[in-house]
Amino acid sequence: MKIKSLAFVGSFGYRQGLPRPLGPEFVFIGRSNVGKSTFINALVGRKDLAHTSNAPGRTRSANFYSVNDQFCFVDVPGYGYAKVSRLERRHWQKLIVGYLKERKALAGVVHLFDIRHTPTAEDRETAELVRGLGKGVCIVFTKIDKIKPAAVDRQIAEHLATLPVAETSAAIAFSSQSGRGRRATWVWIEDVLSL
Repeated sequence: MKIKSLAFVGSFGYRQGLPRPLGPEFVFIGRSNVGKSTFINALVGRKDLAHTSNAPGRTRSANFYSVNDQFCFVDVPGYGYAKVSRLERRHWQKLIVGYLKERKALAGVVHLFDIRHTPTAEDRETAELVRGLGKGVCIVFTKIDKIKPAAVDRQIAEHLATLPVAETSAAIAFSSQSGRGRRATWVWIEDVLSL
């Protein structure tokens, strides 16, 4: 897909205050520090659209980005470890679950996993929730540059075997260095949008 325009719509901390839908939405979810912002930036070919950080928990609200004035990417806080209070983590959980269950504009879910780590109980619980939504799902395994190339496919197969994902879900290996997985993700997005 050719990116003609990108715009930051806004940052929203409460699901009751989310913006009026501007078109179909794709939400990016995953554990803290899985590389959601880096992945979004790689998709759109920009280094600075979504703010990246080495510290977990940097994304603290739902950030909406309009793409080509046609659809939106939504970057929500990561779940799992983050150096924030329990109260704030519960708030994030309500925001994420509320968005997933209630947002009528939601067209697809991009669920990111660090290929180096076996999915946790929280990963599996979130995957189960996502599977029950009846939306398009794309499972992305990030940080493949940090393991041996020959191990990538095996690791993905092993991780998928532990996750409750539908057979129709896409599974993509992503490299922020080589760009591997970028085109495959756009093909999936275009398929969901029926472009």
